[in-house]
Amino acid sequence: MIGQLRGRLAGKRPNQVLIDVGGVGYLVQVPLSTYAALGELHTEVTLLIYTHVREDALTLFGFVSSREKNFFELLISASGVGPALALRILSGMSVEELVPAIRGGDLVRLTKIPGVGRKTAERIVVELKDRLGAVAIEAEKPAAASPAGIEADVVSALVNLGYDTRAAEDAAAEGKREAGANNFETLLRAALQTLSAPKGRAARTA
Repeated sequence: MIGQLRGRLAGKRPNQVLIDVGGVGYLVQVPLSTYAALGELHTEVTLLIYTHVREDALTLFGFVSSREKNFFELLISASGVGPALALRILSGMSVEELVPAIRGGDLVRLTKIPGVGRKTAERIVVELKDRLGAVAIEAEKPAAASPAGIEADVVSALVNLGYDTRAAEDAAAEGKREAGANNFETLLRAALQTLSAPKGRAARTA
């Protein structure tokens, strides 16, 4: 099982990165927080890896911090939450937001994440609330990004989360007006807040 990868960042998009390790390219699925924390292309990066094995596929999920990897593993232990949905959950809300939402049984916040219905949210709360233990809540440093590509990256990220392209573009534009576009995570959070408003919930794809 692969537990860690260290190599050159050969490719990067909001939900997936390509790591070149000694000439071998590994495709790794990542949450938006990890995407935002990675540096420029061709720099050396290190990712903690969760290896998901099925009969017909082997998928790698990568994280820049053990805290996120541990929380990912906690999420997939809940009934009905597979790795792909767990990644969406970590992309839709940070650990800092998820911990109090689960502890407080805030189903409204949880169901605002595309792919998380009420029953799934209820299972997450019931099964994980008492298992959060002393989950470390650490402040994350904003990641640097290229201003020219930030808005496009946010639109791509929102589409990957399950929002339709038009809604994602409108939310990114609205987020830019409200929060500026100096940082990927800042703009993404502003766009997600726009989509989380009542008018934005109907814009998700089925």
